[in-house]
Parts: sequence; C-alpha cells; structure tokens
Amino acid sequence: MMMTSRSCICVSAMKPCCRFLISFKSSSLFGVSPTSSSRLINSSKLLQCRKIESRSIRSGVHCRRRNVFCNSDSISWGGSRCSSSIGRGRGRGILVIPRVASDFRNQSSSSSLDSHVNKDKSFESLFVKPLVFKEIPKKESGGKEDAKFGNVRVKGEREEVSSQSEAEREAWRLLRGAVVNYCGFPVGTVAANDPGDKQKTLNYDQVFIRDFVPSAYAFLLDGDGEIVRNFLLQTLQLQSWEKTVDCHSPGPGLMPASFKVKSVPLEGNDGSFEECLDADFGESAIGRVSPVDSGLWWIILLRAYGKLTGDYTLQERIDVQTGIKLILKLCLADGFDMFPTLLVTDGSCMIDRRMGIHGHPLEIQALFYSSLRCAREMLNVNDETKNLVAAVNSRLSALSFHIREYYWVDIKKINEIYRYNTEEYSADATNKFNIYPEQIPSWLVDWIPNRGGYFIGNLQPAHMDFRFFTLGNLWAVVSSLGSQEQNEGVMALIEEKWDDLVANMPLKICFPALEQEEWRIITGSDPKNTPWSYHNGGSWPTLLWQFTLACIKMGKLDLAKKAVAVAEKRLKEDQWPEYYDTKSGRFVGKQSRLYQTWTIAGFLASKKLIEQPEKASLLFWEEDYQLLETCVCGLNKSSGKKKNKCSRFTPPRS
Repeated sequence: MMMTSRSCICVSAMKPCCRFLISFKSSSLFGVSPTSSSRLINSSKLLQCRKIESRSIRSGVHCRRRNVFCNSDSISWGGSRCSSSIGRGRGRGILVIPRVASDFRNQSSSSSLDSHVNKDKSFESLFVKPLVFKEIPKKESGGKEDAKFGNVRVKGEREEVSSQSEAEREAWRLLRGAVVNYCGFPVGTVAANDPGDKQKTLNYDQVFIRDFVPSAYAFLLDGDGEIVRNFLLQTLQLQSWEKTVDCHSPGPGLMPASFKVKSVPLEGNDGSFEECLDADFGESAIGRVSPVDSGLWWIILLRAYGKLTGDYTLQERIDVQTGIKLILKLCLADGFDMFPTLLVTDGSCMIDRRMGIHGHPLEIQALFYSSLRCAREMLNVNDETKNLVAAVNSRLSALSFHIREYYWVDIKKINEIYRYNTEEYSADATNKFNIYPEQIPSWLVDWIPNRGGYFIGNLQPAHMDFRFFTLGNLWAVVSSLGSQEQNEGVMALIEEKWDDLVANMPLKICFPALEQEEWRIITGSDPKNTPWSYHNGGSWPTLLWQFTLACIKMGKLDLAKKAVAVAEKRLKEDQWPEYYDTKSGRFVGKQSRLYQTWTIAGFLASKKLIEQPEKASLLFWEEDYQLLETCVCGLNKSSGKKKNKCSRFTPPRS
C-alpha cells in the first residue's frame, strides 16, 4: 500500500532550532543555541551539518531539513543518501527523541483530562523540545563494532555468541539488518526484508507497531533498550497528529498501524533533503480499518521497556503520561454497548482481513485487559487522574468477570450449552445471550478434550464463535485474564492437541479453518485466506515468543523448549517465512514473505526467554486479588436475590 501525503509526518518543530544527539569517537562535546547557531561541526571527522531553514508545519507535513556534506565518502544517514562522511570511527550514538508537547501538556495539571482531549486545536500546534549533543563514554573493549547500531560487542559476549546455534546467529544478523534508521538512529524494524519480493507497492517495508513488539522484546532481552525507547517516543509523536479519512477524524488517542521513513529532496540541486515519517492510521490499509491493537501494544511495550531496562523515567514524562491517557480515553469512551468488552470491526488486529472476527474478538479483549493493567501500574495518581484510575479498575473487574464467565468453554460447559433453553426473558436467565444449541459445531464435539478448555473467539447476542484463537488465549494466560484453573486448562488443551495446534510449525493462528461455503460467506471468498492458509488456519512462527512466555508463567518450560526446537529445525532452511500452510504446517505459505522480521524476532525472543526465565516474570501478570473486592458479579443487587457465583473466586491450585 502506498501512503498518502495527508499523513506524512516528520520530526520537526514550530519554534526552536533542532539539535542532534550524536557521539563520535574522539569527538568533543558540542552544544547548539537554538537562536544563534545553525552549524554543528565535528572537526576531527570533518563533518559539517547545516540546517537549511527553520522547521515548520505545513499541510500536515512535518519535516526536518538539513544539508550534510563533507570531503569524503557518501554514507546512508537514516535511510537517506546524503553527501557526507562520518568516517569509520563512528561510536555509539543515542538519539534523544524530542518530547512532543502541546500547550496543555506544559500547563498545570489542575485541568481535567476531559478538557484537554476535547481541545482539538491543541494538537495542531505542537512543538518539539530541541535535541542536544551528548558524549557517550567510550567503552573499553576489544570487541567489534556493530555496523548497524554502533554497538560495541564486548569480550564478555563472545562466549555467548559462540554458544549460539547457526540459526540464532543468522537470526540476529537478519534482525539487525532489518533496523530502520531515522536521522542516523534506530527507530524500528521493517516488516520484512525479502530480497525476492516483487510487490513493492505493499507495505512490508514499513515499521508496524504490532510487528515491532517481538523485535523490541528480543532487543530488550539482549540488553539493548535504545531502539525501543526511540520507537516509543517516535510513535507517541505520531499519535498526536490529526487523522482524517473521508472528512472524518477519529479520536486523538489513535496510534498508527505503521510508519515509513521517507527522504524528500528539496528544490534545487544543493544536496539538501528532508526526512519524513509517513504514517498510516488505516487510511491506506486494505479495507481502511483502523488499528485498534496498536495503542494497546504500545502501552504493553512501554511497561516492558521499564521492567527490563529499569528506566522508569520514560513512562513518567508528561507527554508519555498524556499519551497513555489519550489511549485510555479512546478505549473507555461511553457507547451503546452493554458489555465491558471492546466493540471493533473485522480486521482491526493481527487478523487484519475479513475473517468473521468483528464484534468482541478475544484477541482485542486480552490485549485490552493487559494494557489496562499496564496503564494502572504506570499512571501517576493525582487529583487529575484519580477518576481515570477508578474507571480502569472498574473496567478491569467487569472485563475479567465477563471473559471468565461467558468466553470459557470446556467439555462441561459445552454439554451445558447443548441443553440450553432459548428465548429466556429474565434477568436470571441461564442462557443470557440466547445461544442456540445447534450452533455447537460438529468438529468441536469430538475435538474438545476431557482435560482442559479454552476461551472462545467471540461472543455476541445469539452467536458464539467456537474457533480456538491462539494469540487471544495466550494473552489471557499471560495477563491472568483467565483464572488459575482456566490458564492451566488452556495450556493442557494445547499440549493435548499438539498435533493440531503445533504439528510441523508452531503455532496455528486459529483452529479450525473455515472451509467451503463457510469460507465463501465469512471471508467473501478471500483468495489469500483459503483453508489452512494465512489467517485462516495458517501456522505463524511469530506466536512462538508469546507461547514461550505463557509456558514459563505456567511452569511448562519444557513445552516451550519443545516448540522452539520444532521451529528451529525449519526456519533457517525455509528462509524465515511469514507463515506456513496446510493443516499440519508442512508447506511455506503460498504468498508468504521470506525473511519476515517478526518471525525472526519471535524466535530470538523465545530463545532469550528460555535462557533467562527469571526475566519472563517481569513481563507477565499474576492474579490481582484486589480486583476481587470490586467484582461486578452481582447482576441483580436490587432484587434481593442471590448473586451469581463468580469464577473469579476460584482458588488457585496448590
């Protein structure tokens, strides 16, 4: 998909002059006055950077302009070819991404969030805090410098590298090769780096928020937090910009699905250029669907960054706190829905094509619950946010009750549905959603094991989607959206149905596939989502890291190792494909991109989690017993009748 100019955004400012944070070996510390200097010179490397003119916002295009020239070789700076040379002695550079701050973000916190987010005009006049040079202390090391990041591989790491398998070494090389630089600094990874890809009009050369998450976890677990910090702050800037599709603008909290770094030459032949971030909020997506999960993943990743690096200053920043509030404001907005689950359209998450998941899909609910728990941890509680925190607590309680009570199925529950009465008009009805027993699919009767169970894919009035969706079930385990007994049941079912859900390649995105007339009606005869391919029962290796995290939480490390071993046998040989086809995952997907970054990153993150299981405990959640105190299972308080028994009170097994 090609981006439109309407959403082209570059890091810039209205007023202050820019300064860059770059360090070079043998360089001295430089500072720049926003008003008096427009040149930054590293005399030892003969580098001259000249700012062409003050940056400005024009027609939604926000750009940094500069002219870089030197008397030596040309290099690629941030994906742009420019006449300059930094030289071969470039050291580690860290970009301090400027804080996005509108007028209200720098005012007193006495005003309410509601009044802030309703001032739409405040998002049209942003300014960026100037960047500054900072000298990074030189590390004493006999290691080799990483050409992509400027990272120095210290001697102590050589033993670890030597112990890595050939597949791991290639995966790290490919992951670092997929890094996208902006102004010379890493800000994300492309979706795929397939040299044989002929369809350059598609968006696999962009940085997707959801796709970058496994890359971020791999980098964080490897001790590199710089790229993740840069990514979080760059996407935060994009959040604040006005998004318009056919004269309609969604809420200001919407995060983009993806962005791309573009280099645009300026008029004339003086060698000057501008680097722009071209963001897609869904206006260029197939089907024009907004990425509901992007903001949820962003909050989850923000927490993970703090947990794994110990740097909590990022989440305490005013602009980051405001970004969290805006996402929550968007998700917690009042509507017509009677349920605590998020109502979304088809294709608004990882399954981004028509697959019959519109309504209240489990994947969105599990990520929603996780992001609410993350936000509650990170929000600064004060007079301004206390009502928001209370709303988050209330929603967490209601959501966990709803999912545990109505989404969970095991053989006992299915037998109960099989005997349901219908058309019950009563507050005390057993069949609250008027589910017809005939909806129970024939495959499920024989497939559901005697031990274990799972959360169904979707629930709406008179409709239960009984398909098993892997990502939603794994995140229900990771976030403790399910009870301890239910979490154990999910893992037991995966182990019991290993040949269906893992087989030759972990893991099925959903099971079973839609076939024949069902496929024609639900997918609209989608030629990409044919049975047992792509989102329709395809096998996706990127789900491996989430499976590993869930296994470690539930004390099943050996099960994670087994899945990783299955994947490692094939991924390198098959050139790291995006997905696999057939019921058992034997074939590389017919339209699968090779060298898919989140396949590579998912494998590496899994290996790192297995090596460091103690760090996994920082990334998952245990049961929150405080939520039990505000459990909303009293559905008929005024009638004086006994409250429904809530599965949230199921005691953990010893």
